[in-house]
Formats: sequence, C-alpha cells, structure tokens
Amino acid sequence: MKSTAPELLPLLKQYFGFTSFRPLQEEIIRDSLAGKDTFALLPTGGGKSLCFQLPALARDGLTVVVSPLIALMKDQVDALQASGIAATFLNSSLTQDESRKRLRGLHNGEFKLLYVAPERLMLSGFLSDLQKWNVQLIAIDEAHCISEWGHDFRPEYRQISQLRKYFPNVPFMALTATATGRVREDIVNHLQLREPKCYVASFNRPNLTYRVIAKNKPFDQLFEFLRARPKESGIVYCLSRKGAENVADRLNENGIKAKPYHAGLTPTERSSHQELFLRDDVRVVCATIAFGMGINKPNVRFVIHYDLPKNIEGYYQETGRAGRDGLPGECILIFSPGDAVKQTMFIDDKPNAQEQQIAREQLQQMVHYAESANCRRTELLAYFGEEFSADGCGACDNCLSPRGLTVGTIYGHLGTAIEAGEVIDLAQLINTEAQAEIATAFKRTGWGNIVGARELLGEKYDYGLLRIFRAAANVKK
Repeated sequence: MKSTAPELLPLLKQYFGFTSFRPLQEEIIRDSLAGKDTFALLPTGGGKSLCFQLPALARDGLTVVVSPLIALMKDQVDALQASGIAATFLNSSLTQDESRKRLRGLHNGEFKLLYVAPERLMLSGFLSDLQKWNVQLIAIDEAHCISEWGHDFRPEYRQISQLRKYFPNVPFMALTATATGRVREDIVNHLQLREPKCYVASFNRPNLTYRVIAKNKPFDQLFEFLRARPKESGIVYCLSRKGAENVADRLNENGIKAKPYHAGLTPTERSSHQELFLRDDVRVVCATIAFGMGINKPNVRFVIHYDLPKNIEGYYQETGRAGRDGLPGECILIFSPGDAVKQTMFIDDKPNAQEQQIAREQLQQMVHYAESANCRRTELLAYFGEEFSADGCGACDNCLSPRGLTVGTIYGHLGTAIEAGEVIDLAQLINTEAQAEIATAFKRTGWGNIVGARELLGEKYDYGLLRIFRAAANVKK
C-alpha cells in the first residue's frame, strides 16, 4: 500500500476526526483525485461517503453526489456543515426562495459538495447550469439502484447514464454497500465507466451474529428478546406500515420506548422519530424498508426482521446497520414459510413480467437462506461471490447449535446436482401421484415460480423438493 500523502491526513483529521483510513478508502480517493473512474463496494459502516467527501476538499471545483433519498441528503449535508464543510442539497423539500438562494451560491462557487436526486439532475435546465459550475467529480451513491437486478431498483437512476455525454472528462465514482457480481457488472456497464478501478471489500462482518427462529407468537418472541437487553437499542423491520405501527404501539404498552417509521408518516414525523432514535430517547424503531439508508448510528446492537425480507441484498444491508462501532451486534430473522406467501402477493401485483421474475428468484433465495442448515455467514458471503475460508463461523445459530442435515438441505444439494447435469431418478423421491400434482401447480404458476407453486400446494412439499422437480423437468426439456 502506498504511503499516505501528507496533504490528505491533515484534511482527514481536521474535518472528520480520523488519523488513518479504513480499508480501501485511501486507494479509492487517490484514484479519484487522479481523474480515474472508480467503483467502490464497501459494507455498511465501511466509510463510503468519505471516498467522495475528502477528494472534494482536496481539489477545486464542485463534487456532485447523486442520492436517492431526501432524508439521506439532509443527514449527510447537516453532518458536513457541522464539520465546517461547504455542502448543500437541492430537492423538493425546499421552498422556492431557499432553492434560489442555494442556486445563487452554486453559481458563485460557494459550495464544495452538492447532493441532488436523479430526477432533478437530468432536467435539461439543471444540466445546463451544472455545466457552468466547474464539476470535478460525479459520485453516484447507492449505485445498486441503477440495476434492474438490484434489490432497490429505481427507474429514474437509469437516466444517469446520459451524464457521460454532458461531462465527458469528469471522473465518475459509483458506490454501494451491497451488490452481487451481476449487479456490479450492470452498474459499470450502464454508467459507461471507463476502465474503472474496482474495489470490493469483504462482505464479512465478524462482529455480527445471525439467527433464524421459527415464528411462533412473534410479538412474544420479540418482547422476550428486548426484555433481556434493557439498555440496548435496535431496529425491528416489518413488512407493512400497519405492522410497524402495531409493533411499536404494543412495545410502548409494555414499557419499551419505540417509534414507527415508514413512508406513510409525514416528513416531520419521520425526521422526529429518527432524531429520537439517534439521541437514544427511544430504544427501538419499528420500520419498513424506508428506514436506515445512510443512518449513522454506531451503537445499534440488534436488527430484528419481524417478517421475511424480499431478498438477501436488502436483508444484508439492513442487518449491516447493527454493530457499526465494531462491537457485537445480533441479527435475528423471525421466519415462517407463510411469510413467503405474503411476499408473493406483492410480487403478483407488479405490472412488469421481468420484475416479477427477478423478484421471485430473489425471494426463493431468501427462503433458501432462512431454511438452510448451513453456516449463515457462509451462505451470505457465497451469495455475493465471496468464499468464507473457515469451517463455519461459530457465531450463527447453525454453527452454535448444529441441526445436522435437514431434509430441506438434502433437497437443496440434490437440486444443485441436477442443475449441474447429474441424472437422478425422481421416482425414488416423488411418487407418480405427487409428480402429477406438482406438475399441475407449476403449469398454473409458470415454471419459474417456485413460491407460487408452493402456495398452491400447501406446506406438504418442501421448497427444495419443488426445486428438484423443476430442475429435473428442465433437464428433460
């Protein structure tokens, strides 16, 4: 590793209070300052924001940060301004007078960083202004939003690819905390990054433990967990707004200070509840997926998923909000196969057939993780293409209390073998009557929809068994 240039360390200390860089930060910053396109995949808490904030201080001109959420922009700009850094944002939360004032400041070169949503960024009038503001770097934060295969795809992010023709000589930086190999490739290609230097940190968070528990009176399970940790704070993720409200209400009724957080609250309510949580005035936030992106609270000791997440990327990112201070954090998933049925109903409402297919595949992978008897950490890292070298992590439920090979795990191995070309006699696993019943279900739902077929068939057939049947049927075709 190159030695740290003296001009960077004083800036790092003066504005951010650090005396050294976290892994990969210095390399990313140096490449950006050298005018190179960069792709950075750093886990939650890995210090992504510093990778574009510090170069903004080390060079003249403006750094433009594309950000997906109003709350995220405000939090980061507030923190930068508190550190004496000239930063601002432009979004729909501002009055016309305030927007005009900030635009004047941008025209006068008063700011080092500008946070903006992709919708505003691509307006023709705004692009014309942007070309006058001496832009030196364009950073696309939460870059997984650009990929249709990402867990939080946003169509408006796809427009960003047009920026290259307006700023042919400006370096781009794409940043995310979670992306599979397919999503990474999609981001690089769609943004037209030029020979980018790609930095991918390990997905392993060794201070986190992972557990999946069978759902049985879930509020009682949650309450017992919280009662055993009276001084700790954390996040409870719920599938719906109503669920988040109900869980928060019941916790308060039982003496645990909690607030809901979801998109149905007013901006003032969301901001207030978030602030109470950050100041430790409430112990628990009961939230939908609307909460958490960019939340800088280091002492979150637990993240509990009260309902099944839609996909592993979202689950990983949400669990990553625990233990950002490096101290132990607990990640609990309260799981019932019935939750997959609820998720399928949402998938069926999607108007786009390709989006439905992607969502079903992601849900199947999430269900596989929840039902697996293998090491949770190994499963998570493998999903992102990273091999965990140890023989089990010793810090998840399956490693601490091994269940042996469950039927579901055996079916999973057999399905993998068939997909790899092994020939297996289905008659030894599934009788003729059952094969006909399963085939009928797949014909009704489509062969790509294992969750839908399981919903039709009920719980007498394991997901792994359905995967075996589908794999064998594809081989015959």
